[in-house]
Amino acid sequence: MELSFLRPVYARPGPWSSVYLDASRNCEGAQTALELRWRGLAEELVSYGADLSTVAALGDVVLGHEPLPGNYGFAAFAADGQVGLAQYLAAPPVKDLAAYAPLPHTMPLIAQRGEQIPWVRVLADRTGADVCAVSAGGVQRRTTVAGGETFPLRRVEPGGWSQSHYQRAAVEAWHHNAGDVAKATVHAAEAVDAEVVVLAGDVRATGVLAAQLPERWQARMVRTDAGARDIGADPSMLDDITVQLVAEVADEHIGRTLDRFGMQEEVGEGLDAVVEALRRAQVDTMLLVDDPSAVGELWIGPAPTDIALNRDALDGEAQRVRADAALVRALVGTDAEINVLGPEEGPALTDGLGAVLRYTDAATPGTGRD
Repeated sequence: MELSFLRPVYARPGPWSSVYLDASRNCEGAQTALELRWRGLAEELVSYGADLSTVAALGDVVLGHEPLPGNYGFAAFAADGQVGLAQYLAAPPVKDLAAYAPLPHTMPLIAQRGEQIPWVRVLADRTGADVCAVSAGGVQRRTTVAGGETFPLRRVEPGGWSQSHYQRAAVEAWHHNAGDVAKATVHAAEAVDAEVVVLAGDVRATGVLAAQLPERWQARMVRTDAGARDIGADPSMLDDITVQLVAEVADEHIGRTLDRFGMQEEVGEGLDAVVEALRRAQVDTMLLVDDPSAVGELWIGPAPTDIALNRDALDGEAQRVRADAALVRALVGTDAEINVLGPEEGPALTDGLGAVLRYTDAATPGTGRD
């Protein structure tokens, strides 16, 4: 998982107030329930020592966010009276959580986001299409290609023509429309750097559209006849197929990372090795077995690479913080990535930690060259 979305919170000093809560609005009285949950978290933050302006800023974004349908969660992080980041969660947290610490408590957010795969989905028929693009950060963009100034469609009416002439004209219009949809699809795919392009709907329409896409996007394309643009079509099947396709690509990402880790022959495994690699900006991708109950701590200094198991390893100012918070700060500060694994995924990692390294040298622990 790429972590650049967290830069705003690690670019500013703390202390940070972090909250996670169930924000679902799927029943009567949901707004009142949200207000009560927030009140409990706000009181908790104040008891920890959070300043009132920061708590108030969090309250504004928690209570004022745009509601989503169904069950979902919400996470927000603030310091010095300003919210640094607010994110929707695909599902409510197991329990509401408030934290006040030198660093933001971002690990629950990272664990739930999982591997982010940018994708484009086109739901097409022979009159136009709906194009939906989702970036790696989950930002959704939609375009309806069904007329308008940017991608005008050419509609054909029979108007007294013979049937054969009408059919020929209809096919020509269909191909024109497919060209417009292809332009919109390429524009959307380039905007999010899509790794999956799903073409759905009318089989003949998606076939013509597929033929007009550049080779780069054809290589990332999957066609399905699920879905329809007509009123009354059930979108759930298409949504399920899209989730499955995106999940398969995410699994492939993690699989490639695990293969690279395996080729290192145990270099970069365990807390000691990972911390040392982060100190030297060697980490390309950190592997972490998700353990919400973990309570370990590390020492940090002002710079992201100021991270250590012991106070004596750091010069000057230092403080002890949650280990996962220190690890994430170092990853963000060195442009490294993270893969969060379930307990049954991948190898049995020492301390639940491993790292794919950008390079190794004689000073890298475990290389046998020191």
